[in-house]
Amino acid sequence: MEPILSVIITTHNIVEKDKVDDFNLLITLLSKQTYPEIEIIVIDKASTDETNVLLKDYKNKGYINFFSEPDMNKFDGFNKGVMRAHGKYVAFLSCDDFWHDITAVRDIMTFMESNNADFVYSPAYCCYPTGYVYLFPPVIHAAFQVMPCARQGMIFKKSVIEQLNYFDTKFAYFADFDLIIRMLMKRFKGFYYDTNFTTYKLCESIEKNPEKCTQECKQIFYKNYRGLTALNNDILDKMVKTSEFPQELLQKLTVLYPPEERQQFLNDCEDVHKNRVEAVEEAASLSEQQQT
Repeated sequence: MEPILSVIITTHNIVEKDKVDDFNLLITLLSKQTYPEIEIIVIDKASTDETNVLLKDYKNKGYINFFSEPDMNKFDGFNKGVMRAHGKYVAFLSCDDFWHDITAVRDIMTFMESNNADFVYSPAYCCYPTGYVYLFPPVIHAAFQVMPCARQGMIFKKSVIEQLNYFDTKFAYFADFDLIIRMLMKRFKGFYYDTNFTTYKLCESIEKNPEKCTQECKQIFYKNYRGLTALNNDILDKMVKTSEFPQELLQKLTVLYPPEERQQFLNDCEDVHKNRVEAVEEAASLSEQQQT
């Protein structure tokens, strides 16, 4: 028997938020996947609109299992889904994400099983609220500095999530980034799957709350790196805004790589820093032009 993939989806008031069409597309495409062993678990955040009516209809038709109860944030919902999952593997989607390639799961399950992969990551289309669509290419070499790939385009062994003690729910925006950092620091085995099968929408709350996102990234860096080097607010600010990491920290992170890859890791980190500096300077220049 082929291993089960548990796809965990979070919802909250999707009728009120006009996301029913997105959710219907998500479930329809999952149901059309050519891989037979897919379990769909929906964790609803105690919706107060007609969302539960929609979910009950899908459950009665045999498409999903769903649970509706209060939670702290979507990552708390994901954790609850993992605890209820029967699969060897898990994936995490929001109600307006979807996998547009219906053969992807079969191919990825074969890939993960043959490589004994702890997780896979892949490119993904990111849709902005303005309508702009961007292909997010994974930059796993930069995973200690920036979010390296779309969580929606990743699949994990459930045992990895359990060993890491799940998503850290004190992070409302980037608990997935924190999880990826912890996976790499524990040397779990990840593989790049070179096919884009994912489309997701940029979380509007991230765009609307840049300062909260900055503070949360500082907390994630402090949590994961404070045992490796001295950190203060000025250092953390540079780490978040331009990926300028202390050299002592980078040198200690190199031990996570084979000796022949360590210099390349340092070079890649420097390239990420330079690119972030250029992006900040370009944004500042554009802002000045708009004001004149």
